[in-house]
Amino acid sequence: MTTPSHPSRRTLLRFAAASGATVAISGALGAPWASAASKGDQRRVYVLVTDGLRPDEITPECTPHLHALRAGGTWYPNARSLPVMETIPNHVMMMTGVRPDRSGVPANKIYDRGLGEVRDMDQPSDIKVATLIERLNARGLTTGTVLSKDYLYGVFGDRATYRWEPKPLMPITDHAPDGYTYDALVKMVDEADPHLVFVNFGDIDRVGHADLGGTTSLPAMRYAALANTDRLVGDFVEHLKAKGAWERSVIIHLADHSMDWSMAWKVISLGAPIWWDTTLRDKVEIAQNGGADCLYWTGPAGERAAGLQRLRTLVERQAGVLSVHTPAELRLGANSGDFVVYCKQGWRFSDPTIFDNPIPGNHGHPTTAPIPFVIGGGSPLVRPGTRTATAHTLDVAPTVGAIFGLPPLPGGYDGVSRL
Repeated sequence: MTTPSHPSRRTLLRFAAASGATVAISGALGAPWASAASKGDQRRVYVLVTDGLRPDEITPECTPHLHALRAGGTWYPNARSLPVMETIPNHVMMMTGVRPDRSGVPANKIYDRGLGEVRDMDQPSDIKVATLIERLNARGLTTGTVLSKDYLYGVFGDRATYRWEPKPLMPITDHAPDGYTYDALVKMVDEADPHLVFVNFGDIDRVGHADLGGTTSLPAMRYAALANTDRLVGDFVEHLKAKGAWERSVIIHLADHSMDWSMAWKVISLGAPIWWDTTLRDKVEIAQNGGADCLYWTGPAGERAAGLQRLRTLVERQAGVLSVHTPAELRLGANSGDFVVYCKQGWRFSDPTIFDNPIPGNHGHPTTAPIPFVIGGGSPLVRPGTRTATAHTLDVAPTVGAIFGLPPLPGGYDGVSRL
């Protein structure tokens, strides 16, 4: 894997944004800007991730621009995110095309046995394979990342030729509102014109987490977030058309996951029953990932087999638990623990105590696997119509790779091209 260049070797350009703020885009040293970049390969791909969007929320009334993009493109109504936990793994799969056991990123949070503590998987070194970004850079093409969430910006590091550091960040959510994300996207396209731009719009997800019971309790907030993000996607399409770039552009629109909601009393906290079992107490660590818990045996090796059997039996008895899996069954890799536990629809995990995850919006379990997946744009590569195949987040990398003629990764992709 190509080692990311040091931030000090990047240039920084600042542009006045439509929102009234200043958009700062950093570029690798010597990277071409605007006119120089446009003289080469004319193909352009924009991966637009509307974080936390449910496929049933794309309607002519609520999201007319996304609906139009879907109607004019290749639509996969059976698309799914992979059974992994939270946002980071699915974004990594989009840019690698391989499952977490190969990429090294199985969840947002893991128990790090070396550190002896639960930590976020938000470091560039957590990704163990080369991403599309690095592979396109190595071919002499240019790439850009416009990622609204601080931890996504962190995990992809300094890989892209051009990148935007999300600002301003909202308190608590640590994400930049979609209006600022859109301004950064437009400025990057106009001033740098990368061949591939990877974008995350985070408002839909963040409003979804705050909703007390789905679209029935705070419908105005959810509807406003959907409508605003949809408008921005529509504005971007019109911007590409106005600058004459639509006919050479492919837009891959998808979500990293959808959203589920739990009521206040539908909370699963495995820490308490594990503590009350004296044979398991102080021998199990938990990394909580909303719709899933990762469980790690840390007790004596001689007690491991019996301890894990007892742990599985105890966990399966808890109200709200859907299923228990080994990481191998889900192809998540050893750093995701000894067991991965999913919750049922309408429930959420909160560990190590019942007070640690108060937000009702939830994802990372099978209920939130359905996602939108559309390949649109004016490029002749886009073939309008509905496809019955089950597309996945894994399929983004091989699809983009096919557009630019990249060979598969060593060992092949786990996804397939959806052109």
